[in-house]
Amino acid sequence: MFREMRRKRQALPLEQCEEVLRRGTSGVLALSGDGGYPYAVPISYCYDGSRLYFHCAKEGHKLDAIRREPRASFCVIDQDQVVPEEYTTYFRSVIVFGRVTVLEDDGAKRAAVEKLALKYAPADRAEHRREYIDREWAPLCMLEMTVDHMTGKEAVELVRARKD
Repeated sequence: MFREMRRKRQALPLEQCEEVLRRGTSGVLALSGDGGYPYAVPISYCYDGSRLYFHCAKEGHKLDAIRREPRASFCVIDQDQVVPEEYTTYFRSVIVFGRVTVLEDDGAKRAAVEKLALKYAPADRAEHRREYIDREWAPLCMLEMTVDHMTGKEAVELVRARKD
């Protein structure tokens, strides 16, 4: 169902793909948008080792697209170093394919937003985090993306450097 990577020697092992997802702070969620146009939106996220979580408003283009077609892809760029003298970039990125659902259950929604909050404010006090989430709860929508397929790729120069 999913294509094989053409440049296999540049493929990242699953463990490194997951490291990229844990390290990253934003990515691009690609959905099937209005009128058949792709809709790709930059978004913050967290990865818990099996699923990705995003937050959004309770209405808008993103939710309309997800409700119409839950299949999506999500891309995180971990490195993008321009090397002008070689007319290239030394890159590292991961793409996840999966299905996005809106978390309707309050317990699942709370657990997801807690994970997101811990990622972006790990030193915050639990009480402050709880108060903030409670204050923002009403307009908050949480999305969960299951992982059907994941690939990562890096520049051949980085592959060589890792082997040396």
